[in-house]
Amino acid sequence: MVDIEQPDDVPARWTQSTVYADMWIDPDDDPRETGSQADAGVLDERTNLLDYLRRYRLTLELKCAGLDAEQLARRSVPPSTLSLLGLLRHLADVERFWFREVMAGQDAPPLFRTADNRDAAFDDATGEPAVVEAAWQGWRTEVAFAQQVVDATPDLGTSGTMRDGDTVPLRDVLLHMIEEYARHCGHADLLRERIDGRVGQ
Repeated sequence: MVDIEQPDDVPARWTQSTVYADMWIDPDDDPRETGSQADAGVLDERTNLLDYLRRYRLTLELKCAGLDAEQLARRSVPPSTLSLLGLLRHLADVERFWFREVMAGQDAPPLFRTADNRDAAFDDATGEPAVVEAAWQGWRTEVAFAQQVVDATPDLGTSGTMRDGDTVPLRDVLLHMIEEYARHCGHADLLRERIDGRVGQ
């Protein structure tokens, strides 16, 4: 067997859960497990889609909780520019594009991505408090707007228009958002564990 040398700055793994060692928090304390219509037995398509998206948005918040600006901006491993702060900025732009531009038809340029740098949401995610504050503000504003759009659109078949003129139904937008968050929450699990050792589930 080959011994793999670990860097000196590897944090010890830990969890706040007292029930399961591989979980972020005790199930009874997990905000993702309460507050949805699905908990009340409502199992229609709309409720299920919105509940999955709600849970993933909460997961992103949980993974960023309790970290300072430097930790949020800490990158994974070279050459990647991936960080929790970068994910937050990226997802603010994703929410903005799909719900403001596509579904609401607004002229809504990205908050963080630029025409010159498609990866600016990640590349410019620096550990400065003002940068972190702007990221949280942008993300929360876009999530709130997205929720307003969904609440005002009872038919999941209602379509928005893409830049190329193609149309896409709200149903597909919600599915895409679930896919987007699921992918990046997996990244967030590993990023957070590398920052302070906290285990995700």
